[in-house]
Amino acid sequence: MKATGIVRRIDDLGRVVIPKEIRRTMRIREGDPLEIYTDREGEVIFKKYSPIGELASFAAQYAETLHKTCSLSVVICDRDAVIACSGVPKKEYADHRLSSELEGIIEGRNLYVWNEGNEKIPVTADGGSHFVSCAMPIMSEGDIIGCVASLCPMSGDRPAEQTATDIESKLILTAAGFLGKQLES
Repeated sequence: MKATGIVRRIDDLGRVVIPKEIRRTMRIREGDPLEIYTDREGEVIFKKYSPIGELASFAAQYAETLHKTCSLSVVICDRDAVIACSGVPKKEYADHRLSSELEGIIEGRNLYVWNEGNEKIPVTADGGSHFVSCAMPIMSEGDIIGCVASLCPMSGDRPAEQTATDIESKLILTAAGFLGKQLES
């Protein structure tokens, strides 16, 4: 564990303020849920809670099924990072931070479909070999939880058979809706 040198006192209601610098670097937004852990040495640990992280193995199976049955390269993300992927190199995407452009799509709460002539949006902040073809935020009880996105290779022109179709859009919409409903149960 890394010491920050910042000390905060607990107020009379039991609250502790997490400094702005830490919230910014850890990407903790107002209203974000935090899990609280303790250990035997008396340490209290706050960890960002990812509801979709609890469905990580299920999300991975869903991504794998979309890839095998529909030949789609798919990533499933929470609001900060990729939690499952199929059809793309796992080392390149799994647990990598999302690009600001994809975060913008997630915050927009609407289906995104890439069209010829538009800028190619990378999945992760460090780029990658694929771009977002179609993406839909995952919403549960009105809250944005994450995103399901289909991808296309970044290099060269997009093959005609990989043009985002109505079927691809519906598959991504269905996946996002289904995962959102799983979190409500």
